[in-house]
Formats: sequence, structure tokens, C-alpha cells
Amino acid sequence: MNINCKGHLINLSTPKVMGILNVTPDSFFDGGQYKNESEVLTKVETMLNQGATFIDIGGYSSRPNADEVSEQEELQRVVPIVRLILKHFPKALISIDTFRSHVAAQSIEAGAALINDISAGKLDTNMLPTVGKLGVPYIMMHMKGNPKTMQQLTDYQDLTKEIIAYFAERIAAAYQEKINNIIIDPGFGFAKTVEQNFELLNQLELLQLTDQPILAGVSRKSMIYKTLNLTSKDALNGTTALHMVALQKGAKILRVHDVKEAMECVTLYNQLQS
Repeated sequence: MNINCKGHLINLSTPKVMGILNVTPDSFFDGGQYKNESEVLTKVETMLNQGATFIDIGGYSSRPNADEVSEQEELQRVVPIVRLILKHFPKALISIDTFRSHVAAQSIEAGAALINDISAGKLDTNMLPTVGKLGVPYIMMHMKGNPKTMQQLTDYQDLTKEIIAYFAERIAAAYQEKINNIIIDPGFGFAKTVEQNFELLNQLELLQLTDQPILAGVSRKSMIYKTLNLTSKDALNGTTALHMVALQKGAKILRVHDVKEAMECVTLYNQLQS
């Protein structure tokens, strides 16, 4: 189970960690945290030293009811950060969290290695053809609507079955555009209630039917802090508990705010498998 990132084969048979770098002022946990270049570089260096395989940069907050961000603003937030990181850490594998094809193309041109799209190509019809031409790995997430509307779109007959059907259609569309390296993200917190998120996690192994590596993004999300009656700032312990569940149910990438603790979880999981 390999993905090709800039000519490097990343073997996902052992789980990997993707560290989150939000360069937005309004993300639910770390919005507005990085005021200057040195703070960004310090955070990236820490995540790489702690064992992150990927750094995921987002310039458009996708938290529920997030404000609209213009394409120009997203480009101005993301592209200079890609260049900055690669100037100091040339081997870093940068993922770009965007649903816009132009932002994807500009970021890959600046040196990013893969695209992480919350809409699986549904919010920009040029996204799949663009990723196909770029020849980079593509993370596609399950969501209904968009960040403004998704919390009203939580009706499902059979949640897991519908998500698998969604991915079957999206994967077929991606193959049509010659996208060969696909990773699926079930979209915890996106158009799903707290109860539905737990139902999905409990059935996560069924997503292996798609035959694609699974990325789990539960880090500090409301399914954890609402259940425990905490805030996102106090949700690290709960995050680690659910990371182990996700790994045991087949997740190959953990997308996280806290790389050190996620890597400890992966190490213990690997020990269980040996």
C-alpha cells in the first residue's frame, strides 16, 4: 500500500501521521496561532522532529459555519507558507487542504506533494481533472453540502453504507481523470451528528471495501469534547483514545494537532501487531 509523493514511495502498511498547520484566523482549535514566519517554522520543525510524515496546510477553515474566504486570500495564505517551509525543510511532504483546483495547482507548483479536498471534487468541477494532470496523491473526504450548510444535512438511511457508495462514485470519477493514488477520509464532524460520528468510527473497517487507504481526522473534534463535556483544548486524551480505535479499525493516516502523542499511539499499535 504505497503512495508516490514527489518520487518518494510512502509505505502505508504501517500507519503514518499528518500534522495540521492551520494558517487561518478562525480554525476551531489553533486558529490565528502563527503570527510570523518563525512561529510557523518552529511548529513545522517540531512536528517533523516528532515524526510527522506529512504537514497539512489549510488556508480556509472548514469548521461548521466558517466564514467564506476568497480564492485570492486562500492563495496568499497558503502558497508563501509552502515556499517558506520547503526553503528550510526541503524534504517535507506538504499536503494542501483545499477544495479549489487553482489553489491546488499553485500549491503543487510551489512544491507541495499532495492535495486534501474536503469535497472530493464536488465544490470545484475542475479539481479532479487538475489533480489528474498534476499526478499527485489525492485525499477525498465525505461531506454533504459545504461548511456553511453541512450541519443541517445529517439525515441518512444507513450512514456507513451511504458513505461507501459515495466513495465508490467519487473513486470512479477520480480514476477517469487518471488519479492513481487515492486516500479516503470519512469526514468525522462533516454533515454528521456526534452519535453518527461514533457509529462511523465503530464501523470504520467497512470502508476498507473501497480498497483505498483510510485517513482518520478526529483530533480534538466536537465528537470528543462534547461527549466528555470539555473544550477542544482539553480533548487530547480523548483524541488519543479514539486514535487507537481508528488504527485498530484500519486507518492508515492520522491527521492530528498533536504529533508526539499520535506517534506514541502508532508505536504502541505497531507493537500490538508485531
